[in-house]
Amino acid sequence: VQTYVLEHDEAVLAEAIRRELRRGGQVYYLHNDVATIERVTERVREKVPEAKVGFGHGKMSEQQLSEVWRRLIEQEIDVLVCTTIIETGVDVPNVNTLIIDNADRMGLAQLHQIRGRVGRSSRRAYAYLTFKRNKVLSEVAQKRLTAIRQFTEFGSGFKIAMRDMEIRGAGNILGGEQHGHMQAVGYDMYLHLLSDAVKNAKGEKVRGYGEECLVDVQVPAHIPESYIPDLSQRLDIYRRIADVRTREDAMDVTDELIDRFGDPPESVDGLLRVALLRNRASQLGIREIRQQDSTLFLYRDAFDMKRVGALIAAMRGRVMLNAGAKPYVSVRLLPGQTPLAALEETLGLLSGEKTSPPAAKKQSRGQPSRNSV
Repeated sequence: VQTYVLEHDEAVLAEAIRRELRRGGQVYYLHNDVATIERVTERVREKVPEAKVGFGHGKMSEQQLSEVWRRLIEQEIDVLVCTTIIETGVDVPNVNTLIIDNADRMGLAQLHQIRGRVGRSSRRAYAYLTFKRNKVLSEVAQKRLTAIRQFTEFGSGFKIAMRDMEIRGAGNILGGEQHGHMQAVGYDMYLHLLSDAVKNAKGEKVRGYGEECLVDVQVPAHIPESYIPDLSQRLDIYRRIADVRTREDAMDVTDELIDRFGDPPESVDGLLRVALLRNRASQLGIREIRQQDSTLFLYRDAFDMKRVGALIAAMRGRVMLNAGAKPYVSVRLLPGQTPLAALEETLGLLSGEKTSPPAAKKQSRGQPSRNSV
C-alpha cells in the first residue's frame, strides 16, 4: 500500500479519487464523525460529480448498513464515506484507495488495521492520511504518522506494534490499565515478565512479579531512533537495560553503547538510572513510585517507622507519611530538582546511605571511567 501523509487538500484528494475510478476501482473515505459525515459526503459529490457517493456509520440500523454494503459490493457506490466501521468487516477487493480525515487523531495500530482494508487484490493500493491544514501536530502524532508511512510492506504488523509501544508505552501487562508513555518505562516490565517466563521454562530461578517496583515518573527515559536506528538493535538494548541490577551492570551497558553507537543521549542515561532505582526500590520493599506534579509518592505495604523518621528529619518539611489502607511516603521536589535526583536522595536515606548517578560516560574511546559509580 503506497502511503502518503499530507495536509488536507481537496484538489489532491479529488484527483486521487478520479484516478481510482479511471481504473475501475472504488474508494473508502474515512471521516470518523457521525455528526458531519453527511456534509462531507455532499462535499465529495461536489468535488467529484462523476462519482457515485454513499455513506455509512455505526448509528445506522442493521438493515441500512447491510444495504450500504450490498451497494458497495455490487459497485453501485464508487466512494463510501464512512467511520471506522470498515476496520473489521467485509473484504472488498475492488476498493484500493483509502482516504483518512484527521489521521493524527488515530492510534498507530488502528491506522495499520484500517489501511489493511485496501490492497487486498493484485492492484497497487493507495492510502492518503490527512490532517487539518496549518495544524501543528504533536510529537506523538508525528511519530505515529511517520511510522505508518515507513512500514508499508506485507507482514509489518509486528514492527508497527513495537513502534507503537515505544511511542505510547506498553501499559500494565497484567491488566487493562494503560499508563504513561515509553518515558515511564512501562515496556521494561513486559521484558522482565518475558525473561522470567523463559527462565521458568528452563527451570532457572526467577524473581517474582511482586518483587518488581513500578516506576512512573516524568523523565525522558527511552532510546531515540536517531541514536539506534535499527529496531532489532534498539529492542536488544532495551532488554539489556531491563536486566540491569547493579551499578556495574549499568556501566557495562554504558560502555557497550559508547563503543557501538557513541555517547548515549540524556534519555538513555535516564533509562539506566530508572532501571537502577527500580531495582533498589524493590530491595527496600517499595512496590510503586509515582509522580504527581512536583511530588513523588512511594508505596509500600508497611514502612519502617525508624527509617521514615530519619527521612523526615533529613528532608525537613518535604516528606509526609500516609499510613492508610495503601501506605505511602510523599516527597516534595526541591526547586529545580529532577525526579531522579530526588529518588536517589530518598532511597539513599531509606537504605541508610547516599546514592550517586548510575553511570558516567567514558572520557575517551579507551578504558572506561568507573569512578562515579
